Amino acid sequence: MTGENKEILREIWEGRLPICFTLADDEVSALEQSEPLYLLVPRMSYLPLVTDKVYKHFIRAVDQDSVEEMWFEFEGQPLKWQYPIGALFDLYWGNNVLPWNVIVHFQKFPADEILKGGKEAAESHFMSCIKEADSLKHKCQVVHGMQKKDHKQLWLGLLNDKFDQFWSVNRRLMERINDESFRYVPFRLHQIDKPYLQDLIPTVKEDGSLGTFRDLLEVALPEIFNEDGQINSGYRIICQGIEIPQNTDLQWMSYHLSYPDNFLHVIVLTVT
Repeated sequence: MTGENKEILREIWEGRLPICFTLADDEVSALEQSEPLYLLVPRMSYLPLVTDKVYKHFIRAVDQDSVEEMWFEFEGQPLKWQYPIGALFDLYWGNNVLPWNVIVHFQKFPADEILKGGKEAAESHFMSCIKEADSLKHKCQVVHGMQKKDHKQLWLGLLNDKFDQFWSVNRRLMERINDESFRYVPFRLHQIDKPYLQDLIPTVKEDGSLGTFRDLLEVALPEIFNEDGQINSGYRIICQGIEIPQNTDLQWMSYHLSYPDNFLHVIVLTVT
């Protein structure tokens, strides 16, 4: 599979998640429990970019003297804001019903598990990822050739959920230079309660053949394969909410299924 498929890019961009935000019971100080807040949020975004309404909705119901940093958890697991929302959902949701029920906190920030951060921190993290991804793909040739206004357009396109604004710049980061494939595919492989994994996986192998999703998995997580070379039945591998065929071309995956940070976020789930 080669070449750009704009329809797929737009479908991925327009992915939405229904989330029910509820204030933690032990943080309610008002006489009446605040009503849950239901939002339809972009999978491609980050929690600090889409939760202004959440803050305004719940802040009046908590003791103002005890307010720290707003943070979120799902079934006891603090949610890392630096992961795209879609990746967080794929990692923790499992087979629960929708909407995704997320608990809102203003107290007892778990600093040993997650980082503090708002929109400025999210922008800094996002641009750092963009630069790291371009280093893997193009030795930073593209990002170093961009102007500050290009970086700002990327960020504003994500912040304001504007596909065309974002992709008019991002396309340059996804193009081949001198018709050469990416050196390595930027990816992060996530498992619950483990640090994410990265490795140097070329898009073109030494024999000249195209690298595939299976090649990535064999290098990054060889233990998921059984003696017959098949993925053990106890694992489910997803990216952008779907199970990707193992023979999928890595260059195509990187172009079409990466999040705005230019990384593939691959989720490895254990199933029973």
